[in-house]
Amino acid sequence: MRFLIIFIFLITNAVAEELPGIKNIVIHKEPKIHDNVIFLDQNDQKININEYVGNLLILNFWATWCEPCKEEMPSLDNLQVNPELNKIKIFAINIGKENLEKVNKFFINLNIKNFEPYFDSPTTLAKTFSLRGVPTSILINKKGQEFARIIGSINFEDKNFINWIKKYN
Repeated sequence: MRFLIIFIFLITNAVAEELPGIKNIVIHKEPKIHDNVIFLDQNDQKININEYVGNLLILNFWATWCEPCKEEMPSLDNLQVNPELNKIKIFAINIGKENLEKVNKFFINLNIKNFEPYFDSPTTLAKTFSLRGVPTSILINKKGQEFARIIGSINFEDKNFINWIKKYN
């Protein structure tokens, strides 16, 4: 019985060091490679994540009608300017096929200032990443590989999350 308790304790501690204590984060054992991850800026110019190799990227998929998206967006905005994360780039990608005016109003109402809205391309990254809903955030390491994803909303200012994500920055 003592062996079992010690074994469980060791396993629990090992997992606790790897996970930031956030239930809806999925960390991949092997990073995933995605080709042609392209989306659009406000001027319909193509953005390719390959241009940002060397940075930690968060692709946050959202829509204006999504209440959990509204809840997490301010903390995501603050994450972009967190002084502990100097090589992070956040792309908030609207997948609701909503017009620029509606999206900009959403950003103004939530006082989002530290990143711009982006838009899913006609080829839909929602399909590329097999998204099951919004919000979903894809975390991409400095090599351009997906190493984790967050399914649902979180507080991006959570200290457990910050301490964990710093390992990838």
